[in-house]
Amino acid sequence: MSRVYNFSAGPAVLPEEVLKEAANEMLDYNGTGMSVMEMSHRSKAYEEIIQGAQKDLRELMNIPDHYKVLFLQGGASQQFAMIPMNLMKNKVADYIVTGQWAKKAWQEGSIYGKANKIASSEDKTFSYIPNCEDLPISEEADYVYICENNTIYGTKYKKLPNTKGKILVSDVSSCFLSEPVDVTKYGILFGGVQKNIGPAGVVIVIIREDLIREDCLPGTPTMLKYKIHADNDSLYNTPPAYGIYICGKVFKWLKKMGGLEAMKEHNEKKAKILYDFLDESKLFQGTVVKEDRSLMNVPFITGKEELDGKFVKEAKEKGLENLKGHRSVGGMRASIYNAMPIQGVEKLVEFMKDFEEKNA
Repeated sequence: MSRVYNFSAGPAVLPEEVLKEAANEMLDYNGTGMSVMEMSHRSKAYEEIIQGAQKDLRELMNIPDHYKVLFLQGGASQQFAMIPMNLMKNKVADYIVTGQWAKKAWQEGSIYGKANKIASSEDKTFSYIPNCEDLPISEEADYVYICENNTIYGTKYKKLPNTKGKILVSDVSSCFLSEPVDVTKYGILFGGVQKNIGPAGVVIVIIREDLIREDCLPGTPTMLKYKIHADNDSLYNTPPAYGIYICGKVFKWLKKMGGLEAMKEHNEKKAKILYDFLDESKLFQGTVVKEDRSLMNVPFITGKEELDGKFVKEAKEKGLENLKGHRSVGGMRASIYNAMPIQGVEKLVEFMKDFEEKNA
């Protein structure tokens, strides 16, 4: 069977080149006579894999020396607890809630201290990003938390909030490596890799060194202390070894593609094709205010549930997979991450035009 165009929000499409390379190395990685899946994480061969991945990520993102890169487990969701456990010294943090994942992080933060919801876009089903120029930042807040790209709702911060000098913590799961980022604007940025970088099971945390401290909240498990992982170069216990290996291959692929500037151009081009069609369409409409649209996740609806279902079914028959929207928004959602080729988006728009003619 030929490959489909996979618009899944995550686990999501990976570069075909990377998958082929991994397939070729499945039984024998680099002359070791074994697969990376079977390899000791303490071996010389694996040490080179994880160190190479870190080096390439640092180059891609221009990560300064006073930030640590950690490859961890538990997905972004585990970070919802790990962040307050490690950072909530004053037992106060401010959260901007722009979608389901930010809301879950805020709820989790509330377990460990006072989590203030200082702005939210829930009043309009998270279809916009609130104005974050002058927020009521708490005097004693240990950090300000955001989810930068909202996978379910298709919104993206185009400008980071004014945190008034407080540490910014950002979940970048669904926009990770889609465009250049100034790492120095953040205390921590983190993301599950299964949307834009690799297979599920790895979360990457980029953390400023002064935030890696001994004094976590009482009762913090050893495995949830940043210091433990930083001191052990992400090898305190067996890491998600194979997932990290694939991430490393994706980093190399991104460098080969021209880095994050080139990726941003490529992503803008893809998103424009889809958004331009949505803006002209009589049948389909986007659900996000124009200025806050994500380059990665594009939700849209026909306004009729029955028609949405028909669209998803017929799209699947055409090899356009995983277009059903999240249950909280309904309709459809096309996730067009880095590895989605431009032809995939063109094919989708072609099908949408055809569907509109037949169903308008």
